[in-house]
Amino acid sequence: MTVSFQPNSDLKRCGTSRNGLELWEAIGDDAAFNVYCSLVRKRFIVIAVFAPSDIMDLKLYVNRGRGLLEADAITFESARGMVVVLDVGAVGLLRKFRLDPASHPVLFELQVSTFPTREAAEFHARTMLKMIPELKEIRKLQLPAFTLPKLNWSWFRRRRDNTAAYIRAHYEFAAHDESPVESLGAGCWLSIIVPVYNTPARYLNDLLGSFSSQDVEGVELILSDDGSTSHETRGWLEQNKTAKGVRVVSNVRNGGIAVASNAALRIASGGWITFLDHDDLIAPHALRTIKRHIIKNSRAVFHFTDEVIVDDQLRPKGLMLKPAYDPVLLTGVNYINHFSLYRRDRLAELGLLRPGYDGSQDYDLLLRYLQGLRSEEICHINYPAYWWRHTGRSYSARFAEQAALNARRAIADSFERQGKRIQVQESAIGSLHRVRFIELEGDWPAVTIVIPSKNSLELISRVLHGVFEDTDYPNFKVVVVDNGSDDESVIELYNDYTKRFPNFSSEIINEDFNFSRSVNRGFRHSKGSHVLLLNNDIEIMDAQWLKEMVECLQFDHVGIVGAKLLYPNKTIQHAGVIVGFGGLAGHWYSQKHWNFGGPMNRLHVRNSFSCVTGAAMLIASDCLTTVGAWDEVNFAVAYNDVDYCLRAGYAGYRVVWTPFACLYHHESLSRGPDTEGARLKRFEKEKERLQAIHGTRAFRDPSIHPAFSTDRSEPIVLIPMNANGSM
Repeated sequence: MTVSFQPNSDLKRCGTSRNGLELWEAIGDDAAFNVYCSLVRKRFIVIAVFAPSDIMDLKLYVNRGRGLLEADAITFESARGMVVVLDVGAVGLLRKFRLDPASHPVLFELQVSTFPTREAAEFHARTMLKMIPELKEIRKLQLPAFTLPKLNWSWFRRRRDNTAAYIRAHYEFAAHDESPVESLGAGCWLSIIVPVYNTPARYLNDLLGSFSSQDVEGVELILSDDGSTSHETRGWLEQNKTAKGVRVVSNVRNGGIAVASNAALRIASGGWITFLDHDDLIAPHALRTIKRHIIKNSRAVFHFTDEVIVDDQLRPKGLMLKPAYDPVLLTGVNYINHFSLYRRDRLAELGLLRPGYDGSQDYDLLLRYLQGLRSEEICHINYPAYWWRHTGRSYSARFAEQAALNARRAIADSFERQGKRIQVQESAIGSLHRVRFIELEGDWPAVTIVIPSKNSLELISRVLHGVFEDTDYPNFKVVVVDNGSDDESVIELYNDYTKRFPNFSSEIINEDFNFSRSVNRGFRHSKGSHVLLLNNDIEIMDAQWLKEMVECLQFDHVGIVGAKLLYPNKTIQHAGVIVGFGGLAGHWYSQKHWNFGGPMNRLHVRNSFSCVTGAAMLIASDCLTTVGAWDEVNFAVAYNDVDYCLRAGYAGYRVVWTPFACLYHHESLSRGPDTEGARLKRFEKEKERLQAIHGTRAFRDPSIHPAFSTDRSEPIVLIPMNANGSM
């Protein structure tokens, strides 16, 4: 049922009229039908009302987010009858409105019909006018299908939260996309696996409705009952097991999610497999969008989508807008999560889901499935295809601690398969993870710390003290590359450190400041070791910072590692650099609270970025050999770190940022800003060169979702302007 009319006590059903319509009598002055729409439904409702011997004053109450208010009512001109064509959308969060046929006693005829297209609805309306000449006219109305009941829109405006508008735009574009969908071969191309256990019927109704409304063929929904004891659940499954596209698997005993899912997998016929939770939904037009994407990206063997977080009444609470595939981020949080598409043949080779990882069985499967795949074989579908009902009823929510422990077991297993000895610890949040490479203990590689500097006794004293006295790392040396200090106290400091520490040296050359040149001078002292670039205005906070940065080099293909930097007031200075911000490159979430988690709590775990700042940058020795020197000509002072990170990326190296190496950065205190005179002119030229060499005006950084704005450090979600989801 996509729409139902429920009469109140002032209405009486009187049979069928001679015109074949339902005959009703309004017996009071408050006659009303409460009209309920399914979440997914046929888009058009045609209402024909006719009073054979009286006048009606029809009124329609629409919920515009404030309840059914008189101010939002639509009043129709008094007449004996009328045909109303309502466009309620193929899917919508408006689930209820009210139709008042008359405010006085009257006998009237009523017909309610639903149609998927405007053409069919209007044809039916014209037919009704011909059949009953007394019907006055056709009124066409479009109701706010995506209005959120009782939602405080001023709160959304304060938060700059575009969630409802964002998903509405995507779904409306998809609804109007009439481009043909190619075939993926005969038969079933997608099997949707849903383990079910004592699920309320209303959840299953919503799930089935969201499946049945998909405008694509060749898909099956396999509901695998995990030995439910609920009569409601078992009755619903029995009643709906013959619904179109639905298959039901009955498991005698409760074996857990993995066992139930595997039972469904064994009978699945689709070439692709996806897994849904029993209380969640498929978003409007998701399957057609996904099918187009699979056909377009024929070399991919894995696809994942975005998610809408909804409450129990299916009102959107937030979005999970995901970056491109990032294996480093995936070791800290299962950000890929829902509505991922797997090749059935590859799943069979892996041995399906493994029991014993309850609450994180999907995480374990994901890590096993993705291992060995190339990045180009893993595709992100920029579409909010999954509605995740966040109610606290799921296994992982009710047994969060056990689910987190099982997730860490799955992560440890994935590294063991690669022959790497690790431990997995809790991150800043209990549900997040931190991989520790214990194989490095006792065998830490050599690191050359290069500190460009000039004068600035207070700064260089503090950073050297922090490195030599407050850093726990057994195998490093420090080289200060000085471009002309004439402060005797600074020179005396260098001499003192040279006497006290055999792993310290300084080199003073009187020359104009060129950060890239200073870095390259430092490189010449590295002799095959890793190199850590460190600004002289850095202050050490934690003794383990350097070990953490070196540990990150153990992830596959990592060539550069950046640290988390804070301003002295404990706000964020550096949590990764997004290439393309401001048409150039900019710091993400600058000046947010030091413990700010960012989207999906990403800032509490390690991430891959296109770029990190050179103020505290570790460069692996092989990356340095491959990529070479910093560009002294084009980027003497600004954007040299961006240029170098991008060149490293082109060479196949990954750039990683870690929150577990946290330092204070007293930014630019030794030089001052580049806001006037020759410095400003040079800065402007270096901006132009960055745009010319790396195309940063049009750069789409894979470390953030395409919907995020690039005009500010704290991005907002942009509403797509075309059917491809582009901004």
